[in-house]
Amino acid sequence: MVKEENGRIVETAMEARGAERGPTIRNVLVAGTGLVVAAFVIVYLVYFAA
Repeated sequence: MVKEENGRIVETAMEARGAERGPTIRNVLVAGTGLVVAAFVIVYLVYFAA
């Protein structure tokens, strides 16, 4: 619930954010980083491996 103090709106961090950062953000970042590393490994093996 939004409160007003001294003419300013005061909200908790959860209210201001509007949602909770769940583990899904972490999962997306880990998966994306892993895919980028895998892509670099594949490019290295295709172009530089003998």
